[in-house]
Amino acid sequence: MTSARDDARRNARRISESLTDPRIIDPRQELVRHDDLSEDELTQIVRLLGAMREWREADQRLSFESRTHMKLNETDMRALRYIIASMNADVPVTAGALSDHLHISTASTTKLLDRLERAGHVVRRPHPTDRRAVTVEITPETHREVRRTMGLQHARRFEVVRALSPNDRDTVTRFLQELSATTLAAVPMPGGHPDPQEVAPAD
Repeated sequence: MTSARDDARRNARRISESLTDPRIIDPRQELVRHDDLSEDELTQIVRLLGAMREWREADQRLSFESRTHMKLNETDMRALRYIIASMNADVPVTAGALSDHLHISTASTTKLLDRLERAGHVVRRPHPTDRRAVTVEITPETHREVRRTMGLQHARRFEVVRALSPNDRDTVTRFLQELSATTLAAVPMPGGHPDPQEVAPAD
């Protein structure tokens, strides 16, 4: 005989696994119409949405673990990846370029670089052609660590994509682009006014 605690855990797991199922999250079809789909079609769609959720959560876990290990926040890690890519392309990294890439202010970029430099992740050097500017380079130790974590994971993802047929790659690319477009549309707030926090520029 199962205990109430076992039943509660089983129900919690069932709900967690159904967070992408409109039959659970929108049973009255107020947002998602699904009564025109067969059970097989609906199950297939829910499986795909579930797989997307699993991928997103796995990616977030990897990013969090890497950042935690290196004592970095998300913006720090984005900055390091940009610096590595620029160095690989023989393009000097300036604070201005980094600010544009991260969509943050000049002051925020300065604070970010000060923090990364104190932690031993980057060094500032004179610009090779502009005496008024400085460039930013990643330290060898941090470069190796980023390659060991995020770089290795990217290599594995590349192999998964390479295994697809050209037609499948086109289909997946189109699907992801259309999916991304759904997140770019502002969600209207009650009364038709956008949330100021959603439209405010990132600092």
